[in-house]
Amino acid sequence: MAKCEICEKGVSFGKQYSHSHIRTNRQWKPNIQRVKVVVGQTPKKIYVCTRCLRSGKVQRAI
Repeated sequence: MAKCEICEKGVSFGKQYSHSHIRTNRQWKPNIQRVKVVVGQTPKKIYVCTRCLRSGKVQRAI
């Protein structure tokens, strides 16, 4: 699974509890996109979460 190269966000693990309180393992995956962004002066394809894209931490290349 890919990680966000800006904020290092990755998969989180935990438990899912049913109505009868049976515990099963589960994982939360972040919404990670492979986008072309400007790094320095050159456009580059990196993995970025949508939170970093929306907040403007990276600038998309045209």
